[in-house]
Amino acid sequence: MKAYLDNNATTMIAPEVLEEMMPFLTHRYGNPSSFHSFGGEVMKEVEKARSRVARLIGAEPEEVFFTSGGTESDNTALRGGCSINPLRSGLLVSMVEHPAVLNTAKKMMRDGTPVGFVPVGGDGLPDMAALAEMLVPETGLVSIMTANNETGTKFPLAEVAEIVHPSGVLLHTDAVQAPGKMELDVKAMNVDMLSLSAHKFHGPKGVGILYVRRGVDLPPFIVGGHQESGMRAGTYNVPGIVGMGKAAEMALEELSAVAGNMKAARDRLEEGILESCPGASVVARDSDRLPNTCTVLFKGVESEAVMTILDMEGICVSSGSACSTGEIAPSHVLTAMGIDPMTANTAIRFSLSRYTSGEEIDVLLDILPGIIEKLRRISPYA
Repeated sequence: MKAYLDNNATTMIAPEVLEEMMPFLTHRYGNPSSFHSFGGEVMKEVEKARSRVARLIGAEPEEVFFTSGGTESDNTALRGGCSINPLRSGLLVSMVEHPAVLNTAKKMMRDGTPVGFVPVGGDGLPDMAALAEMLVPETGLVSIMTANNETGTKFPLAEVAEIVHPSGVLLHTDAVQAPGKMELDVKAMNVDMLSLSAHKFHGPKGVGILYVRRGVDLPPFIVGGHQESGMRAGTYNVPGIVGMGKAAEMALEELSAVAGNMKAARDRLEEGILESCPGASVVARDSDRLPNTCTVLFKGVESEAVMTILDMEGICVSSGSACSTGEIAPSHVLTAMGIDPMTANTAIRFSLSRYTSGEEIDVLLDILPGIIEKLRRISPYA
């Protein structure tokens, strides 16, 4: 591989994370739910990881529940949050949410839940006036993401909370893209629930958390044993949980330096593309964005062709959400922002990580302009 620039899809496990996981894949295999000390010592490590994740988001450890990842956390928050009060089962979500939220909301709507989709402006941010107007007595939950996975745009959650909380409505946020890139504080954000997934910030796949504010009477996720205070039954994924804890610690302690390095690299990438590829434009360039994310529109060139050639050159990029790859339809995020479907189909997302090297960016900037120029020459839309 020459360049991996698709870190919003997944990141590599940090060496420090893998090292901390290994004992629990080998000789420390006890079940943390067991009575004996062999399992009890493992439970101490589970709780250590819980505390590390809690510190990352400014929560109390008892408010953190381990899940299999962001999708489970989102599903649990939406379905559980709307079932707390049968008289307030309505749901509002923004039109640019990740499919884990958006498709769950659509399925809930088909099953009879009152669901509304909050529009966004050209900057990708929710229309606050529309949100306020869409709140009705039956609304029980609003779900607005922390930062968009395609554009990197950060969302003003504290402002959203000021609108929804006075009506007694709960607020959930999908914060999957945020750790290691921006500060997270559930109290400052004023959210009631928050979803994370470890593999987005150099932890392992298959583990995440759902933060549930103390006092929110969320029903159990999975019924069975006593694990997670009865909220989510099932044997603990100890290696994954321990790995997530270490990744959370690293994301918090090294946030400033890592985010600064990513922003400098992203800015160099953007400038290089704009200088070498006439007609290219960066989506939401003037918005407050995550420091690692850049989506570029290449006028007259279909993104699928660009990605195919880059892949042949050993360069990994995306046209948007990895969970939407393979769909012919243009990005729902870009079209919701008012970008016409034909232009949206020219979008390429570049997403960096703490391990992205200058050499990887050099490789892209060396190859990409020629690809764009060649495809424009043969494109009927250029």
